Amino acid sequence: MNELVKRLTKEQPVEAARPEKTAKALKECIDRDYVHIMFKNTGTEVGVQLDRRDCNFSEGDFDKATGKVHLVGGLTLNYDKVRCIADIDLESLEGNGKLEPVSDEEYEMIMGRAES
Repeated sequence: MNELVKRLTKEQPVEAARPEKTAKALKECIDRDYVHIMFKNTGTEVGVQLDRRDCNFSEGDFDKATGKVHLVGGLTLNYDKVRCIADIDLESLEGNGKLEPVSDEEYEMIMGRAES
């Protein structure tokens, strides 16, 4: 496993601030099933293809920018296939997150390319 990926497997502070740091912008990204998560300790920003089966948006109110959302999705970072898990507070757009290594089969499921 790549050294950076290994460092990001430990839970740490993250933020969802692209394209701008607003709940409305995050909602638009979620609607496209693709969000950017910044790992604040390393300054590493990753693009995450959301896996809606594991996400939870029910505790967040995007219009009022209150509550929290649970984001889960896949990406490849430095040739390692991983799942990104992040809990984001909609008021600050900050929270905690980490990466988890996944098998090729899990990665295909996350990315929505597995056969039904």
